[in-house]
Amino acid sequence: MIKTCVSSYSFGAEADESRLGTLGVIEKAKEMGFDGIEFVENAYTNPEKAHLIREKCEEIGIQPVNLCVGGNLALENRDDLTKEVERLKEMVDIAALMGVSMMRHDVAYGPFRRTYNTGYDAALPYIAEGAREVTEYARTKGIRTMTENHGFFSQDALRVEKLINAVNHPNFGALVDIGNFMCADEDPSHSVGIMTPYAFHVHCKDFYFKSGNEIAPGDGWFCTRSGNYLRGSIIGFGSAKAAQSIRILRNSGYDGYMSIEFEGGDDVFWALGQGLKNLKRFLEL
Repeated sequence: MIKTCVSSYSFGAEADESRLGTLGVIEKAKEMGFDGIEFVENAYTNPEKAHLIREKCEEIGIQPVNLCVGGNLALENRDDLTKEVERLKEMVDIAALMGVSMMRHDVAYGPFRRTYNTGYDAALPYIAEGAREVTEYARTKGIRTMTENHGFFSQDALRVEKLINAVNHPNFGALVDIGNFMCADEDPSHSVGIMTPYAFHVHCKDFYFKSGNEIAPGDGWFCTRSGNYLRGSIIGFGSAKAAQSIRILRNSGYDGYMSIEFEGGDDVFWALGQGLKNLKRFLEL
């Protein structure tokens, strides 16, 4: 049965230690009615804080689900690639201390050179090698690792599918972010359909959309890879075809967590409350 989840990232400035902080966000997520919570790497991601997170989740009865961390494996230099793999293994150790069962790590920030023969296929062998080594280590810790359609360079569904098949390891899969396909100018429901067989975890994210043929809307909007405009919205309020994408995943047999990842300009508590209502409603359609 699919369960609801929320990312600590969704709480924005409220997750800062000067406000609610990470432990306060855990309490708030439970109070709002989420089944699980996931976390993002930040300055407080260390063994001591990982223990506190695990203890807090156990104390109030909410499931720690996933840890999202940065990463760049598109590195031609062997020493640099080895260092990054070792750093990601250290983050796997943190994830295990937190009590989560999954870790998403970024795989690339872009091509390693701005000349010919630097496209995705050129970077893929390096990314796949690093990701395979990380997931082999993570498996010994009971952690599954994932790539996300995230960061422009490795965001298209077919690119992400190609990477997962290149890694070719049962412990490595996809964090399918419904909204993020729009950043690469893809139709979300079409791309979700491609990625569904590989889904370990799901981000329910939504965006308002404006064509790049229009004048730039102003503050709070950003450009897609092809020059269209997006702004974060409450799940179901935007153009990411959230209900259809959720139905595709549910009908495929996906039975993990669906995590709201909100990055809009609305009050975060109101936005997350509305998002949770919509997510539950879409799961019943």
